[in-house]
Amino acid sequence: MPDSKYEINRNYIAAILIVFSLSAISFGQTGTLRKKINSIIEHADGKIGVAVINMEKPDTILFNGNGHFPMQSVFKFPLALAVLKDVDRGILSLEQKIHITKGDLLPNTWSPLREKHPDSNFDITLRDLLTITVTESDNNGCDILLRIVGGPAKVNQFVHSLGIKDIEIVVNEEEMHKDWMIQYKNWSSPAAMAMLLSKFAKDSIISAAGRNFLLNVMAATKTGTKMIKGLLPAGTIVVHKTGTSGENKDGIAAATNDAGIVTLPNGRHFIIVIFVSDSREHEDARYNIIAKISRAAWDEFKID
Repeated sequence: MPDSKYEINRNYIAAILIVFSLSAISFGQTGTLRKKINSIIEHADGKIGVAVINMEKPDTILFNGNGHFPMQSVFKFPLALAVLKDVDRGILSLEQKIHITKGDLLPNTWSPLREKHPDSNFDITLRDLLTITVTESDNNGCDILLRIVGGPAKVNQFVHSLGIKDIEIVVNEEEMHKDWMIQYKNWSSPAAMAMLLSKFAKDSIISAAGRNFLLNVMAATKTGTKMIKGLLPAGTIVVHKTGTSGENKDGIAAATNDAGIVTLPNGRHFIIVIFVSDSREHEDARYNIIAKISRAAWDEFKID
């Protein structure tokens, strides 16, 4: 079982699985919410993609839904699914120990794992490695997991085998840090990421045990507190994965992303994927775009 700090309400997990098992994506559109989202993004700088799915209706709203957006660390979500699929197959175990050496912990990348183990050469369970990779978006942990499952191509093949084609995972974190443009090789459409989240929630990808584990881990995500969660009431359960690029020398941010599942006060849920790409907006402005769209969806669906 996950460590206690990653536990979320068991009744929530039961409810979310029951609801999602009865839901399917359709393309009806909620007019009021569409207008609200359009008013938020129409004057924003950069390219913005949105997918919102009311799981109980179901209704789907898309803006640039089929566009290609650099994922940045959002791709750690499909990576986690691929790892857990190998656990289901008996190829891996969450309790197996992974030996980490100094060469595994690159210095010029975001890595809480490296900061916690400055002397390197230590063992960590796959469970804990996967947890820190998702909850704290550890880039070194990501590349170690990629090597364990056979590389980006294997994860890419796994995602495509699910019938989801508009996601491409081609490079690892180390490669993305070498050249600004390389990050664009790992892309997703908002619609495809929303579909992947839906399949994950409906138990059509991994076992119930793996799904419960990853729900807990993603609910404990520490990054992106100003994005999907930014304007939602305190304590709202958001199962999500973020991804941000920082800015280049011209002040352009390639990716400011958040994708996840939100629980409403009435016990219902919606999936929300927001990708903000190639924007010159200040970081807080980009976060606020995501937070406002999330809050608009919350306000629309909470009274259904």
